[in-house]
Amino acid sequence: MKRRAKILVHVSVFILLTLLTQIGGVVYLMSFVFCGRIKYNFPLKGVAAFVIIYCLGTFVTTPMLAKLFNRERIVHYDNLQPANYMTVLMNRNYVRAEVNDYLKEVTESLRQQDSQIVIRYLDACFPLIDGFPLLPHLSHFDGKKLDLSLVYENRHGEIVNSSKSVSGYGVFEGPRNGEVNQNKACQTAGFSYYDMPKYLTLGSINSELRFSEKGNKALMDVLTQNEVVEKVFLEPHLKERLRLKNKKIRFHGCHSVRHDDHIHVQVK
Repeated sequence: MKRRAKILVHVSVFILLTLLTQIGGVVYLMSFVFCGRIKYNFPLKGVAAFVIIYCLGTFVTTPMLAKLFNRERIVHYDNLQPANYMTVLMNRNYVRAEVNDYLKEVTESLRQQDSQIVIRYLDACFPLIDGFPLLPHLSHFDGKKLDLSLVYENRHGEIVNSSKSVSGYGVFEGPRNGEVNQNKACQTAGFSYYDMPKYLTLGSINSELRFSEKGNKALMDVLTQNEVVEKVFLEPHLKERLRLKNKKIRFHGCHSVRHDDHIHVQVK
């Protein structure tokens, strides 16, 4: 009975690590082999083996393997950075080469405008295999999609390089009186999970920050001006508030989750 329970635990850990990081399950198995070849016993030997192999896999091996699937890590610039470095550590920062080209053009456009906006990216895609799900997202499986943080400002109206949650998700800029309440409409229609990201914040932070209308409008304008962009998802009330007219900016449907905590960009 104990043996079965132990096997179940190992299988569960393997599945969880694979779903979260794609390579973590394989690394977990490799760490057992590595531990078996280390003659000396010391506390947390298994954990140390996992961390070493995982870091080598994440920063050395996986970027090379990703090229076989036309994937590469998002290139960082002074005005393009991860909102949370866990995205990088969990291998959720891979895109196709054309997406990196697009992001470079976007950052250059912001720089030409002398903009203070720093694009903070959230989840993109995994490095290997088209169709492999990047949970909890429905469509981040081909290297062509990525999520970006909303732009916030301080009480003086200055744009800041910060988020309102640890994960970057789940703290919503809800509708004001008179604006479309898509969350209520979707919940009423039976899509009770529509506001599920509220459980994925990993903790709320920077409560003093506020949604920057000027910053988000500027970002949405520069994101949609390139012809390689197929669609951008944003909650209807924010599109209305920012007076955005570009047809690429769309409602994602109630089958997805609300997009007033982040921006979803999809390249052709």
